[in-house]
Amino acid sequence: MSIPVGLSTSCLFPRGVADTFSTAADLGYDGVEVMVTHLLDSREVARLQRLSARHNQPILAIHAPTLFWTQQVWGSPWQKMERSAQLAAELGAASVVAHPPFRWQKQYASEFVEGVRALEARHGVEVCVENMYPWRVRGREVEMYLPHWDPIPHAYDHITWDFSHAALAHVNSLEAFRELGPRLRHIHVTDGFAGGTADSHLLPGDGDQPVAEALEFAASSGFSGIAVVEVGTRKATAAGEREEWLARSLEFTRRHLGQS
Repeated sequence: MSIPVGLSTSCLFPRGVADTFSTAADLGYDGVEVMVTHLLDSREVARLQRLSARHNQPILAIHAPTLFWTQQVWGSPWQKMERSAQLAAELGAASVVAHPPFRWQKQYASEFVEGVRALEARHGVEVCVENMYPWRVRGREVEMYLPHWDPIPHAYDHITWDFSHAALAHVNSLEAFRELGPRLRHIHVTDGFAGGTADSHLLPGDGDQPVAEALEFAASSGFSGIAVVEVGTRKATAAGEREEWLARSLEFTRRHLGQS
């Protein structure tokens, strides 16, 4: 079965969710991952259903509002997770992407593994915990996540892997894919440079992560999850440049998944 390649709504930020659906359709993506934010059309079932139907783009995944800058969306940590799982189920999305708890969310963190499994059972979706990275302040690492930014050693059944985050954490993604095995269920296709200071979300192939090799390994080892392009395009200035970057990212992903 061909691995679906989706487009994240974060790629078109700060433009609206509707632009992501139309761009994904124009460029030939297989669907959309919706990141829940303060925008109404990122979290209302009826609006998302209309966009999906209008552009013939299925909603492949919901990204829960568990980022630092979405702390005000949908209330408490468990409310965010519950509503994200419910939204995914109502929209027919296979998975929910979630960041690990922040270090100040100690009660939430202590219940996280069991709570995620309960959500999956209740709503019939996979909650894929994403790899993060240590924050660096004045040259020193600061641990911002509990139990850790690296999901590999922890008892998560389903994991999202982000190449840009791996670059910041100085982690080799190909080795991570080998270690994760069937727990790898969701891939954020992007890139970055080791030693960088910002989560750059470069186009795949523009950094020093082994993105091509990791995708090829995933395809050859029976990966049956979802790959989603999640790259930054805010620096695009020329007409059509953003669309060119997203088309290039789609071609790169499909080629290294053995689909072209």
